[in-house]
Amino acid sequence: MGWLDNMNDALNYIEEHLQDKMNYEKIAQTACCSPYHFQRTFTFMTGLTLSEYVRRRKMTQAAFELQNSTVKIVDLALKYGYESPEAFTRAFQSLHGVTPTSARRYGTLIKAYPRVSFQFTVKGVQEMNYKIKEQEAFQVYGIEGIFDTKDGEQLREIPAFWQEKSRNGECAKLADSAGFPGGLHAVDGYRKLDGTKFPYMICAMKTALSDTAGYTAVDVPKATWAIFRTENHSGEDTPKEIQSLISRFYSEWLPFADYDLVEGYVFEIYYHNFDGSCFEEVWYRVTAKNR
Repeated sequence: MGWLDNMNDALNYIEEHLQDKMNYEKIAQTACCSPYHFQRTFTFMTGLTLSEYVRRRKMTQAAFELQNSTVKIVDLALKYGYESPEAFTRAFQSLHGVTPTSARRYGTLIKAYPRVSFQFTVKGVQEMNYKIKEQEAFQVYGIEGIFDTKDGEQLREIPAFWQEKSRNGECAKLADSAGFPGGLHAVDGYRKLDGTKFPYMICAMKTALSDTAGYTAVDVPKATWAIFRTENHSGEDTPKEIQSLISRFYSEWLPFADYDLVEGYVFEIYYHNFDGSCFEEVWYRVTAKNR
């Protein structure tokens, strides 16, 4: 319950500050989490980046004012945090398809985007496969990239990162370095960076056989993990299945669980079946709630 309340508190903060220059760090603080974690969670929950949601809400309110007052466009631009009427006009036209001046004409069609509200919904038709596991500390190593949740950049850039490293042979070299048959995985959020940036690594589990020379190594602390599993699926459905699982974790499992989420060290573990299908696990660090 507390997690959902925190998310809605952040949305209330956004509504109260639509006429200000939006402080994304303050939004995250209101939700009791880091900017990176809030923006990542928001996108998985809503399908929108936080910046796009803020833009839609600002332009919805601005359109209401244009049609119901005589406010000047230059004043409206300043009111909603735009540095110039031209920047405001571009943002307005991009959303509504008409200029602010045209929006004032009687009968002009404009768009309204209501505020988001996170609520409990009755679901459960599809079960969630998960387990709670106590895991001793271990190490992973691999190829690191730095990404940004701002404007949903990571949703485009991480798949491109995998494609590039697969194409140039770095993924195959990393897999060979493990010293035993096994797949590659991914981990993110294993150290804090400024703002909405975060580290992401294509990784292998370190063993006595591993050759880690030239790779970034990460120590993963002892923790309690909530481990969620997708159903079997084809390889091309992997991004969709993982994103769906992550969304369901936040919306269906976390609000009702007897555990709180601990930020950092989110793992995606990839498996391949002999019949050509595959499945994934997503690992989250958790701690039991105080009752």
